[in-house]
Amino acid sequence: MKTKQKPLVSIIMGSDSDLSIMQKAADVCKEFQVEYEMKIHSAHRVPSHVKNYIESLPKRGIKVIIAGAGLAAHLPGVCAAFTHLPVIGVPIKSGSLNGLDALLSIVQMPSGIPVATVAIDGAKNAGLLAIQILGTSDSKIAKKFQEYKKKMAKEVLKKDAQLTKLK
Repeated sequence: MKTKQKPLVSIIMGSDSDLSIMQKAADVCKEFQVEYEMKIHSAHRVPSHVKNYIESLPKRGIKVIIAGAGLAAHLPGVCAAFTHLPVIGVPIKSGSLNGLDALLSIVQMPSGIPVATVAIDGAKNAGLLAIQILGTSDSKIAKKFQEYKKKMAKEVLKKDAQLTKLK
């Protein structure tokens, strides 16, 4: 019987309305066979719960946090305030500014509290960045990521060749 590995990535979002975007980070983890957990925790509605959860992650073996939030987007920064683990912020497109407010809120963290930030709705890239971070200490993950990049390059060259034939 195969035992399930402990999750290495925590994917956290402030609302279930963010799930369709944040699922893309989970899909990347699945593609690379990296275990993850996914939670809905609001920095504004349940701040003490967020604090307790984030502080528990290193003890449980989590290595990277991916936090998505829209509007005021405090969740990634709050996560970073409570841990030494790398935090990747995903600004979610929402509200009247279509995610620009979330992007600016996440990218403009104060000195000493870093949060890596991807594009608005860029959860796929957040997942890939988490894989790269994990690959720095796990050669199997690093090799899978290198293979992923080679596959992307082959696909581009194949499309280029097809385009050249159309001329």
